Amino acid sequence: MRCDVLAVGTELLLGQIVDTNSSWIGEQLAAHGISSHLQVKVGDNIDRIVAALRARLEEADAVIMCGGLGPTHDDLTREAIAQVMGVELEFHESIAEVIRELFASRGRTMAQNNLQQAMVPKGASIIPQTRGTAPGLMCPVLMNGKTKMVYAVPGVPHEMHDMMHRAIFPDLVARSGVQAVIASKVLRTWGESESGLNERLDDIIEELENNPNGSLPTLAFLASGWEGIKVRLTARAATTQQVQQVLATWEERVRAVVGDIVFGVDTDTMESVVLQTLRSHGHTLAVAESVTGGLVTGRLTNIAGASDVLMGGVVSYASEVKYDVLQVPRGPVVSGEAAIAMARGVKKTLHSSVGLALTGVAGPAEQEGQPVGTLWVGVCLADGSEYSQHFRLATARDQMRQMSVITALNYLRLLYL
Repeated sequence: MRCDVLAVGTELLLGQIVDTNSSWIGEQLAAHGISSHLQVKVGDNIDRIVAALRARLEEADAVIMCGGLGPTHDDLTREAIAQVMGVELEFHESIAEVIRELFASRGRTMAQNNLQQAMVPKGASIIPQTRGTAPGLMCPVLMNGKTKMVYAVPGVPHEMHDMMHRAIFPDLVARSGVQAVIASKVLRTWGESESGLNERLDDIIEELENNPNGSLPTLAFLASGWEGIKVRLTARAATTQQVQQVLATWEERVRAVVGDIVFGVDTDTMESVVLQTLRSHGHTLAVAESVTGGLVTGRLTNIAGASDVLMGGVVSYASEVKYDVLQVPRGPVVSGEAAIAMARGVKKTLHSSVGLALTGVAGPAEQEGQPVGTLWVGVCLADGSEYSQHFRLATARDQMRQMSVITALNYLRLLYL
């Protein structure tokens, strides 16, 4: 079964809003075993919306329309669907009552144009609204002698996600005729480019793609910036136990090839993995940051329960702070020696088991003869052993600083392997 995506809104074409909804829908369709060949954006013009919808229905079995269900004059999705279906819009008092009650519960006066959201193409089914005012729609369209489906959801992401999971994905799977359990496993990696990772996994990818009966999982790369590169395995089987067995087998195959660049799975982050690693050893951590200015400590404190591991951090941005607070010997501060001294100093100052330090050059100009993108990481472990490592990262300032966070945490992680 093929289901394409049609995003509605002139703001998407103007770049005023980034269309993350279509990418999320595409990812979820793949996870549910539904093919999707095209994603299209169209502005708030009734003729162009109708033309785009008809074009998608000519090729696809179903279309998910996102946006254009609000109460204003430029919300035209309902009218466009009705034109394609060849029906009129009908007023649903039950929807109107929900909208009135929602405004009343919030102590707000309802503008009458909100009742536009109670207009529904004749023959369409409603996806009740639970988080907003606009209901979703499930609309059968007869085209070329075949009944196809148009699904319409609000553009607000949390409202859209709810309706997709609650109604649309189950309906698509049922219509596809495939009765199976579909699940994914995401391996989180750091330390290899996407092209390099692809090359290392070429043999596995070729084996998976030579899969005429669909019994093997699919493999996809999801580049996630300074969160690393995700390797997603998606499998289908008759039962939950069977699909988990398939995923476990191929996860082991992938890990055997790429090794310790896999730092976690699914919802793991580098910071959550590092905290758990230290916790399992009974160690605590203190962080000294120069180039990152507190970003590492901030990422760590975003993890619930971090306080049993993280003692705190020192933002030693100025050289004098390194000298006076962390007892770094006077001299160059962008070096392996300085990074180790910072790690040693913050460990002593904050009474932790482990010290981690970052110093480098984020730009705009080189410092101490070191080019922009230079990062030195220093570590002082619980047994007193000390390590430093030099990295060359991106030269764009924000990108360099963010990449420094995960690079330094990964370096600490690898020392425990």
